[in-house]
Amino acid sequence: MREALAPELPQSRIGTLETPCLIIDALRMDRNIARLRDRLAPMGVPLRPHLKTAKSIEVAVRAMASPQGPATVSTLKEAEFFASAGVRDIIYAVGITPCKLKKVVELRQSGVDLAVILDTVEQAEAVALASRTDGLAIPALIEIDCDGHRSGVPPQDSERLLSIGRAIVQGGELRGVLTHAGGSYAARGATALREAAETERRSVVDAANILRDAGLPCPVVSVGSTPTAHYATDLSGVTEVRAGVFVFFDLVMAGIGICEIDDIAMSVLATVIGHQREKGWILIDAGWMAMSQDRGTSKQDINQGYGVACDSAGVPFQDLILADANQEHGILKVRPGSNAVLPELAIGDRVRILPNHACATGAQHRSYHIVHGTSDIVTNEWVRFTGW
Repeated sequence: MREALAPELPQSRIGTLETPCLIIDALRMDRNIARLRDRLAPMGVPLRPHLKTAKSIEVAVRAMASPQGPATVSTLKEAEFFASAGVRDIIYAVGITPCKLKKVVELRQSGVDLAVILDTVEQAEAVALASRTDGLAIPALIEIDCDGHRSGVPPQDSERLLSIGRAIVQGGELRGVLTHAGGSYAARGATALREAAETERRSVVDAANILRDAGLPCPVVSVGSTPTAHYATDLSGVTEVRAGVFVFFDLVMAGIGICEIDDIAMSVLATVIGHQREKGWILIDAGWMAMSQDRGTSKQDINQGYGVACDSAGVPFQDLILADANQEHGILKVRPGSNAVLPELAIGDRVRILPNHACATGAQHRSYHIVHGTSDIVTNEWVRFTGW
């Protein structure tokens, strides 16, 4: 399913929107989705898109293989929201806690195949107990730590892995293993990215074999990060790929080398509100409340400040960045060391700022305004949600 659920609205133009607000270039978004699908297709591994970035039904139906899923979420509110729209195959990909199992049970009883993840015996025992208590087997995947980035069981720790697996099946369902190659965000260059993807694959395949050799089920072997999804060359033994920010991309992904600036589909529309010409500043009405305080590119080769400034059509100015930000004020400056000239922008002119981190910037807004390419016509507004 690729059609929007929201009805077409009377067309408006970028110049009439209240700022700051969030813009999505639907042409770029659709191209980004098609790119990853086309890349995975020859390897025969399905995509389970992560919807934490989008938090929107209209985006979800474009990213998923069908209206029913599969999908990945990062909060139970997301699971509930997408389930209400008919999504039936969901992984809640944040370590489960006992206090959240009641909601998991409720969603499963409503007909949603919601699976959880965990990496401790204590969590596994809680899942098994809740399963026995409510008379249904909650499916759980064991999270594998493939690169030391965050949580999970090291794949070589067979004793811990088997203890967790055996605890799950005392009432629950051992659905498989799952990992996230978060360390790939620090990789640079095609060779390093391919190595990160292979480390990710090998880690979960090895873990799956440990479980199977011990007589435990492991039908799902799930990997996922946007960098590794775009650089994996071998997915043998993997049953699905998860990724999320690939739908929109952002400056961090461009800095890693996963996309180009022209692939970034999300931007924040802002209005010029002042000048400090002696300082080389242009002031806009989008500060860190509109952009988020994510400075993910500060550790990359090119520091993009709070974002890259574009004209109202989404075309970047030469070396103009959102160099500093207060709560509701943004300061546009020419990148330090550049010979670029500050553009002549009048009070009231519109600019668009490409974000460092699409997830964080999206979280500051309640809707997407949809445009297509460089057109200034806004064809729709899609609601997104926030919170937990």
